[in-house]
Amino acid sequence: MTTTSTSTDTADAVHRWLRDNARPVHGTDAADTGPDLRTLTDHLAAATVVGLGESTRFSRQTYGIRDRILRTLITEHGFRALAIQDSARSGARLDAYVRAGVGDPHTALADAWRPLRTAETVTTLEWLRAYNIDHPDDRVGVFGIRPADAEPADYDEVLAYARRWAPDRAEELAAHLTPIRSAHRIDEHVQRHQGIHPGRPFAEDARAALTLLHSLPQPAGPEAAAAYSTALDRARLIVSFHENSVAGRGGFAGDDPQPARTIIDHHRTTGARIVYWDGIAHTAGIEIGLGPAETRFHGEGSGLRAYFGTGYLSVAIGFHHGDLGKVIAPVPAPELIDADLGTVDLPAYFVDLRDDAPPEIRRWRAAPAQMRVISGVYDPAADAAARLAVSSPAAAFDVLVHIRETSPVHWLPDPAGG
Repeated sequence: MTTTSTSTDTADAVHRWLRDNARPVHGTDAADTGPDLRTLTDHLAAATVVGLGESTRFSRQTYGIRDRILRTLITEHGFRALAIQDSARSGARLDAYVRAGVGDPHTALADAWRPLRTAETVTTLEWLRAYNIDHPDDRVGVFGIRPADAEPADYDEVLAYARRWAPDRAEELAAHLTPIRSAHRIDEHVQRHQGIHPGRPFAEDARAALTLLHSLPQPAGPEAAAAYSTALDRARLIVSFHENSVAGRGGFAGDDPQPARTIIDHHRTTGARIVYWDGIAHTAGIEIGLGPAETRFHGEGSGLRAYFGTGYLSVAIGFHHGDLGKVIAPVPAPELIDADLGTVDLPAYFVDLRDDAPPEIRRWRAAPAQMRVISGVYDPAADAAARLAVSSPAAAFDVLVHIRETSPVHWLPDPAGG
């Protein structure tokens, strides 16, 4: 899909319409209150599932606006679940904290997916916990949309088995597992981008470790048999984790309907209305194209739109330029929607793509377009590659939120042994 060029007259009309219809957002911190998001949250209130998508996971302002929307949907509109891009095991720990106060948010996040391990997430979890304390009979839950994933403790379990029952092979097993557990701190594809990857694909080492485990003589006795069974289960999780990573799949694109089914099943089982946090590639209500080659990708949002229809509403939160921590993102290329949105002279605002508009604006909203999307492998010098394509912005997203300048999230320290 390519973006058609926009005539000067049409561009001018789009920019005028954006300026006339932009609704200012005065607070981009999670704790901010005020009526500036009222129109947006009232519009979202009728949905069964609301997707709050971000163009980057590294912006504090993006996170703050997303948290503000979540809080209002919970307190004023009866939403009772938060779905996150993480495994079921991680989601269960977060849920245990916010529902019952088990542990604390820092330990609950220790083995979470790296982009969730921020002070901003801690603030969200603490707010949810406080809300549940005040509403013990009407609690809000958290769940991970991915199947159970391997975690650092699983590597320890496999190695502990070998050291006790097959000590002569433990060092060989550790040689496979030690390098690849680093993916729980820095994703494998990010390691490749940063030039710190050890070389051999992590999935190959994971499979080699499982093969080695299968080859070990099984010691007699119920205790050994139980330990062996546990070690095999953990090793299989490790293989699955690395085979299904971005590096293991060979890219970001894919067609895995499981996360959408997880959200759908959660609603069908609990009746809860759900706020779903993820990247805009995942929350878009239609198929998208990723990168310069526009590799086709069916995200969770397209599955949710197919199932819930207008009961699924999607909000895309993007930005114009700014500090993302390790890199500074420049102003967007002129052909991107982000550049059009940047013509509005406001620090932050939103625009509803379903509002009434003149025919030329409706045609612009329905035409193929491209948007910026920044992942962990982003290179400002190759900013042109950091984009996704949609056949229609209005079909992909109901609302666009735009932030003029961003600053970085606050990362939590890496957990020991992660």
